[in-house]
Amino acid sequence: MLTRILPMPLHSFMLLIIWLMINSTMSLGHIILGTVLGIVIPLLCQPLRVPQPHVRRPIKAAKYVLLVLKDVFVANIEVALLVMGPMRNIKPGFIAVPLDLRDTFPITVLASTVTMTPGTVSSEVSSDKKWLYVHVLNMPDNEQELIDLIKQRYERRVKEMFEC
Repeated sequence: MLTRILPMPLHSFMLLIIWLMINSTMSLGHIILGTVLGIVIPLLCQPLRVPQPHVRRPIKAAKYVLLVLKDVFVANIEVALLVMGPMRNIKPGFIAVPLDLRDTFPITVLASTVTMTPGTVSSEVSSDKKWLYVHVLNMPDNEQELIDLIKQRYERRVKEMFEC
């Protein structure tokens, strides 16, 4: 019964908090209006939701976040050194990474990870969800090394997190 009224309770609560923060007030009228919006908006959006897999292994997810943070830090330094050096050292290009993931959310996590890491940007996922196209600031001589790095360092861990 409660899930029919509040299909996404965390979202409802966050909508109320954001509403109060935007209006910079804790008046009764805004609390009531924020609560109504927090209930109505998720109810209206519920039919649009697509079921997605959930993180099944939170410890793996936490380790993944730490790994990505470390990689972002290291890549920032590498990109800064590359950009500050001679322009002839920069060899941009595109690669196509074959995907083993099939669900939208895990693919989004992988694509976001690639984009967060400086020097690479996810540009597109093929319509059949079999390829992730990545723009690379400095293309290595052997493209397969970069593809293997993305698959082993990131995609494998995303698969483990979501158990897919």
